[in-house]
Amino acid sequence: MTMAGYPITDTFRTFSLTVLSILLLPLSLLTLCLDYISQYVLARPGSEEHHEADARDRRTVLVTGVGMAKGLTLARAFHLSGHRVICADFEAPRDPKGGAGAADAYVERLVDIVKTDGVDLWVSCSGVASAAEDAVAKEAIERRTKCRCVQFDLATTMRLHEKDQFMAETARLGLPCPETHTVTSQGGILRILDASSSADQEKGNEKKKKQRKFILKPIGVDDANRGNMTLLPLPTRPETETYLSRLPPITTANPWIVQQFIPGGAEYCTHALIVKGQVRCFAACPSAELLMHYEALPADSVLFQAMLKFTREFVARSEAQGEEMTGHLSFDFMVEEDGVTEKGFTREMYAIECNPRAHTAVVLFARPGREMRDMVRAYLSAVEPPSKSTNGGGSEVKLVVPPSDAESRYWIGHDLVSLVVHPAYRLATGRITLQEFLSGLITFLTHVLTWKEGTWEAWDPWPAVALYHAYWPLSILDAWRRGQRWSRVNVSTTKMFTC
Repeated sequence: MTMAGYPITDTFRTFSLTVLSILLLPLSLLTLCLDYISQYVLARPGSEEHHEADARDRRTVLVTGVGMAKGLTLARAFHLSGHRVICADFEAPRDPKGGAGAADAYVERLVDIVKTDGVDLWVSCSGVASAAEDAVAKEAIERRTKCRCVQFDLATTMRLHEKDQFMAETARLGLPCPETHTVTSQGGILRILDASSSADQEKGNEKKKKQRKFILKPIGVDDANRGNMTLLPLPTRPETETYLSRLPPITTANPWIVQQFIPGGAEYCTHALIVKGQVRCFAACPSAELLMHYEALPADSVLFQAMLKFTREFVARSEAQGEEMTGHLSFDFMVEEDGVTEKGFTREMYAIECNPRAHTAVVLFARPGREMRDMVRAYLSAVEPPSKSTNGGGSEVKLVVPPSDAESRYWIGHDLVSLVVHPAYRLATGRITLQEFLSGLITFLTHVLTWKEGTWEAWDPWPAVALYHAYWPLSILDAWRRGQRWSRVNVSTTKMFTC
């Protein structure tokens, strides 16, 4: 049963979330007013940082992607450190992937902003859809202006952005990565699975190893299939063939990768700032397929140090180094149990994906203080001559990591729906037990009372109000109007996953 071309269950979900946003708006505005009032009684958080930079050191910084938590975090950090900040973003209908003309206009608009406002540094916080366009913009900006960019060039970006090319690059550099094959047909997938099964049977006679499993991943952006973790091969070949026949066409124009599944592994993600071939800032945290909770790994932990070593080795062995290697570098890792030693990474820690852009884990640097100031200085070293940006010109510089007591981050809009509202509906319909509901409620209250909301800041609350009471209600209503179905949303990155 449908309404306006939409399944009635999706229509119910759309308007339920919209009504929930409207009902909670008075509470958000009350909290906002109390925060503003408190500014006149208590010292404004970060005020000392805001007045730190003098006229000689003050820079004009352009930050794009401020609609996402990562871009907003960096814009706030530069502002609190006393620099002039220009924030920019684009709406989905004007996404630069809309065609060559749109991409050219996007690049020219960025160049125009840099020239008009005298921008010293552009910090690109792009999303997956604009990775190539931002790389083209970096080359145009640095060729036509004096502005420096925290963004890799096009060749480096595309070598890391596409899953198959990243895996090939990691293997070429001699770093651990899971067995990966690019496929352009269903027959190609079956041949790889058959060859793997035969090899495992031969090894099994000697080492008693179990059969390896594989997962299929689309190389391009594919919201409907990106989270599919079906393990192949299935118990019988006919089952595998039937499963593959139900997938979207796998062709030369739409290649996929077959990647070895890491059994029993834990997933982690990292955020790194690379300036002139050196890792300047680094954060790591446990990950998930839809990551909405950020808990910093201690910088002295074995896992943190192993992932940092991998990142440094990757940068050191890469073709693009020195002045050319400036940008964000984020990895996803799978770590088998006992796969990391105190000496660093082993063959049991695998990089499974690379994002040559800022990661939302940068929110772990969001608290005003020494670490935030050091992070800002690390970014600004991109515009300094080599003699000033390194210790003695070329020696290893100080690494900036999140505070040892960094607050874990969550997004209240996501947690309220996923841990309270939706479970309450499932409880009422008999799909979960009261104990399961109470477990989610306790988790929600723990986050509210002891964690930090990822977007809300007492001195700057309007972005969070706009996010929860304008952007998301209007976005899901617009999707309903256009008949676009979605399965979930990432509140922190403002991404809607279509289905």
